[in-house]
Amino acid sequence: MRKFKKGIVYLLFAIPVITQLYPLLWLLLYSLKTNEEILDGSFFSFPKKFQWHNYYEAYTSGSYLKYLSNSVFVTALTMICVILLASMAAYAISRFRWKYGNVVMTIFLMGMMIPMQATLLPLMIIFKNMHILNTHWSLILPYIAFSTPIAVFILSGFMRAIPHEIEESAFIDGASVYRIFRSIILPVSVPPVMTVCILTFINIWNEYILAATFISSERLKTLPFGVYTFVSQYSVNYGNIGAFLVMGALPVILIYFFLSNQITKGMVAGAVKG
Repeated sequence: MRKFKKGIVYLLFAIPVITQLYPLLWLLLYSLKTNEEILDGSFFSFPKKFQWHNYYEAYTSGSYLKYLSNSVFVTALTMICVILLASMAAYAISRFRWKYGNVVMTIFLMGMMIPMQATLLPLMIIFKNMHILNTHWSLILPYIAFSTPIAVFILSGFMRAIPHEIEESAFIDGASVYRIFRSIILPVSVPPVMTVCILTFINIWNEYILAATFISSERLKTLPFGVYTFVSQYSVNYGNIGAFLVMGALPVILIYFFLSNQITKGMVAGAVKG
């Protein structure tokens, strides 16, 4: 009976693992096939000959480095701004006693419920009046706005559990609020900060809707637009598209694979200690 229960548990864990790995394996096989093999209807068949040149074409013809550099710039700047703003806001909400602390936290939580698609038209008008439409700032600013609420939620939950005696000792020694935040609170909050960094990176790296709406210049487009290089009026190179998608998803997969423990630790710390 014990073995049977263990087998049921393993089966329940195997189902989500298979459902998560199946699309990745399918995409990998897809990227190594010819157009004829892709269009013959055998979705999960192995290619007759691995088409490694699809990756070479995706790297050269797809302007991979140009799109990659744009994605790295937008994502990195967004992550830095989110960490700075969210950590300061979370510190003020969780450590200070002020009248509107709960109100401000509620506003941040309400921001988590606003769908990104509902803001496209207002943002388009605002950015046009600000003359930043079709620039990287038209992506970075909304990315920061949509990533900050969940970051404040995670960081504030962790910071509430930090003992106040640490701050009191620093105050007695003459440390200012900014010194305490920089030298004590931030170093202690490394696990949730890493969680926020990884979640922000994953959410922004493959974002398409805002980038397709606000960016029209070819030199400013981010990585998801590279697939359109292989789509013409009369033909589509599906193998190269698959290879480009694999190359675009590889950084996210590697980061999540090596730092998944940091996400778990940061989420648990914020949830339990908050």
